[in-house]
Amino acid sequence: MLDVFNKRHSVRSFQPRGVTMETLAEILDAINTAPSAGGLKAREIHVIADGEIKRRLARAAFGQDFVAQAPVVLVFWAVPSRSAAKYGSRGRDLYCIQDATIAASFAWLQAVASGLAGCWVGAFGDDEVKAIFRKEIQSDWRPVALLPIGYPAE
Repeated sequence: MLDVFNKRHSVRSFQPRGVTMETLAEILDAINTAPSAGGLKAREIHVIADGEIKRRLARAAFGQDFVAQAPVVLVFWAVPSRSAAKYGSRGRDLYCIQDATIAASFAWLQAVASGLAGCWVGAFGDDEVKAIFRKEIQSDWRPVALLPIGYPAE
C-alpha cells in the first residue's frame, strides 16, 4: 500500500486510451468497501465517459480542461437526507461529506494501483454541477469531488 500512496499524485494530462470495464469495476468495488457512518453509504457516484458531459463538467470546474480530457470522470455526491435520517444535523452537515470523500480517496488509490492516474477536483460551481445531473439526482444531493482518471500522459 505504501507504494500506491507514494505513486499517487495529481495528474492533469491523460493518454487518449480508455479505461477498461474490468478496471472500472475494480475501482467501483474499492468504493464499495469504503467506510461509511452507520453503514448508510450516504454517497452516490456518477461514472462519466460521455464527451459532452465531461466538457460541461470542465466548464463547471472553472475551465479546468483536463477534466474533459480524461477518459472517465467520477462524480462523488453526498446524500445528506440518507445520513440525517439516522444522525440528524451531524449526519446532514458532516457524515455524508465524509462518506463521499472517503469513497473518492479509495477510488483514487485503486485507480493508481491499477496503473491509472487522477486528480482530485474540488474547485467547481455546485449549482453548475447539479444542473448537469438535475434529472438524475435528488434536490439535497451535494457534489463533493470530481475525479478525472485515465492513463497518465505526463
